[in-house]
Amino acid sequence: MAQNQTMKPGEHVVLGADFGTDSVRVLALDPANGKTLGQGVRAYPRWKKGQYCDPVKQQFRQHPLDYLESLEGAVKEALSLAGAGAAAKVRSLSLDTTGSTPVFTGVDGVPLSLKPEFAEDPDAMFLLWKDHTSIAEAETINALDAQTKGPKVLRFVGGIYSSEWLWAKALHVIKTNPKVAAAGKALVEHCDWIGARLTGNEAPSKVKRGRCSAGHKGLWHASFGGYPKDFLKALDPRLVPLAESLGTATFTADVPAGNITSEWAAKLGLPASTIIGTGAFDVHMGALGGGILENHLVKVMGTSSCDVVTSSLPKKGQTETVVAGICGQVDGSIVPGMLGYEAGQSAYGDVYAWFKNLLAWPLMKFLPADQAEKLADQIIPALEAEALKVAPSADNALAVDWLNGRRTPDADQGLSGALMNLKLGTDAPRIYRALIEATAYGSRAINERFEQQGVKVEGIIAIGGITRKSKLVMQILADVMNRTIRVGASDQACALGAGMFAATVAGLYPTVEEAQKKMFPGFDLTFTPNAETAKVYDELYKKYQSLGAYLEKNK
Repeated sequence: MAQNQTMKPGEHVVLGADFGTDSVRVLALDPANGKTLGQGVRAYPRWKKGQYCDPVKQQFRQHPLDYLESLEGAVKEALSLAGAGAAAKVRSLSLDTTGSTPVFTGVDGVPLSLKPEFAEDPDAMFLLWKDHTSIAEAETINALDAQTKGPKVLRFVGGIYSSEWLWAKALHVIKTNPKVAAAGKALVEHCDWIGARLTGNEAPSKVKRGRCSAGHKGLWHASFGGYPKDFLKALDPRLVPLAESLGTATFTADVPAGNITSEWAAKLGLPASTIIGTGAFDVHMGALGGGILENHLVKVMGTSSCDVVTSSLPKKGQTETVVAGICGQVDGSIVPGMLGYEAGQSAYGDVYAWFKNLLAWPLMKFLPADQAEKLADQIIPALEAEALKVAPSADNALAVDWLNGRRTPDADQGLSGALMNLKLGTDAPRIYRALIEATAYGSRAINERFEQQGVKVEGIIAIGGITRKSKLVMQILADVMNRTIRVGASDQACALGAGMFAATVAGLYPTVEEAQKKMFPGFDLTFTPNAETAKVYDELYKKYQSLGAYLEKNK
């Protein structure tokens, strides 16, 4: 492409925004080489206070203003750090979000929680990915699919629908909140709504629906002609108009969602010509920013984990490899023109955070808040130092990592975690190590499912905060999986991947693969398995599987 051949460093700026569970991160990038010019981070203020959430009920909701206010602050910070004149050079902004994180809207496409009568109603908020209030509805969806004669509707999403996904959440709200059900005329995913808001295309018929969210969580598939309306009607007729509000077209993230409105250009300090890209989920853009290659599994390791693999689309006359028990397989959900497979664990870093909070309870109860938080922050580093001294053994504690249910293989959010083989000599570092090992066993189960069902995994790449925070976690993961793990050099791979898509929608590169070649910084960490330790973990993994089977049978 002529423009790519003549692009010089410092000539253009693109923005990549990553809306995570707790905050939004924005990178101002030089598309010529991927250099980070400035970075802005803003926590969601209402979420930080715990508003609209009830962890005991597994209810986790977020207010749309958290997203908008945080985005404005993060963009301004990133551009300020990028230096004088950077804002004027911005060509485009692309974004990723958590998912499935949908919200009910009115006919105008505005989230109900932005309307006065629903301002404090949690069901009118965005239902965060880890909200598990719809477990019963997910079971209803799975039961209906099991009764369906002929090809199963759920076959392209692993055969099991999760309470973390769009239709289970929508069904739960319309069954339990008549007021929201009556006012909710449409649905929109977080990753689609941000772009719609920035471009002034919030009306349901104008929203560019991302292929990623629609295919992995919304049951969209080309062979269905869109969404399976007959199936949704059998679940509840009230779902049909919601499905119709989504339309039938979906778009890969290399397609522009539109140009920024004058209002948002002024708010963010961007040129009126700024192009906004079609949104996608964080892990899928993060995979690109982490250096994904064909048939390489990318693990995005944060509060939860998402594992994705790309492979070539089936050639004419070939059939698509359908993998049971994963989070779906979608044409173009990661790299346009390739098949994207997704799996993951409902809790990863959250498992360690749970244990930290458990140990910190007396600190929070009896000490002043600032003193308690300072001491609590020392818990994980201290546990890591001691856990490093514990050798893997059948005599140690054994854990199962399903503290937030199981995402894959074979979604079941009704499952719980467990600890066994506890003795009077079992101390906190040993339990902490058992929890680390459990999350690694869960990762191995995902990798084995892919390979057992015909998806090649030729290499493993890891990205996310955990990859840099804990060498112990990463080494145990390599030993348990008995695979070398490479870590992408960017500590903001999701925002970087969004920036690669931004460069593509701006026309600076013809494809995201070309953008990745120029903007990816390479790998800077490698974790190699210890052969002897891997043998020990082979035996312990069998015990993990046995304990897991017992928990499933007796849940």
